[in-house]
Amino acid sequence: MAYDLSNLLVVGVSSTALFDLTKEQRIFENQGLEAYKKYQEEHENDILKPGAGFRLIKSLLRLNTLIPGKRFVEIIIMSRNSADISMRIFNSIEYYNLDISRAAFTSGRPIKPYVEAFNVDLFLSTNEEDVQDAINSNIAAGLIYATNHSYETDELKEIRIAFDGDAVLFTDESERIYQKEGLAAFAQHEKMNAKKPLPEGPFANFLKTISRIQKEFPENEMPIRTALVTARGAPAQERVIRTLKAWGVHIDEVFFLGGVRKKEILKAFGADIFFDDQEAHLKHTVDVVPSARVPYRMRMEQMSIDDLLEMEDFKEKKEEEKQTEQKGDDS
Repeated sequence: MAYDLSNLLVVGVSSTALFDLTKEQRIFENQGLEAYKKYQEEHENDILKPGAGFRLIKSLLRLNTLIPGKRFVEIIIMSRNSADISMRIFNSIEYYNLDISRAAFTSGRPIKPYVEAFNVDLFLSTNEEDVQDAINSNIAAGLIYATNHSYETDELKEIRIAFDGDAVLFTDESERIYQKEGLAAFAQHEKMNAKKPLPEGPFANFLKTISRIQKEFPENEMPIRTALVTARGAPAQERVIRTLKAWGVHIDEVFFLGGVRKKEILKAFGADIFFDDQEAHLKHTVDVVPSARVPYRMRMEQMSIDDLLEMEDFKEKKEEEKQTEQKGDDS
């Protein structure tokens, strides 16, 4: 009988997001693939140190222990490594007693097809191409920021997840107005559309899934706490509040900062991870909490000539396949 992942929160995480592979990445970049493989094979029994995404993954897995017989989360390792050098990853997983049994190793190929095949709700990686591909496929994904900061990795009783608003929970529709026309135009646009819910962004479904899990627990035993930390301020806050209400989701803490730096707020909240689209914010927050950048979804106007030609070539091939199939049916 096939194992059903459809009712679970499925998180795909790269080995470089889960563990600290900084040294190994330098070997790969400076000495090449063969030297990297050799090093990993020679050190397969050396346990890897936790990476920036470790604390979140360990804490999410704790959810599966809270209600007997009830499983909420499935973690899948999704790596461009090859299986023949994966033993170090599995040995480290076993050492830290992580309940992870599923993995996809693609030997350098893109991860995107398998992120879709596993119906992943959240994908975390240090590979920008893989994260961009996931975002383009409407999958919540974050580019985990590497840092020299050592975060606490003990299992936490409460998971704390923080989100930016525009281009993360919501689309970047309003963000684009701000970037193109300035703050005054942005404020006017939001005031005029205050009663119109914001369109769903890449992390909207992930937030809704988290909200469903929260409803499985009594309010005084809630194992997950969420926060919206947005640069918005009055009068742009009304549309956000009405949008969350229209979605039927509850966010535990909401901060309308009106341009105040997010670092101190996130440190006080104690986020296990913070998702934002802005490099300007993340270069500060990464010093206090694990942080991940959410890239903008690639639109037609953002695509290069090569991207457009590749898309056109794909369409032509599909049309040829369709015509061949029709000829076969006619015969």
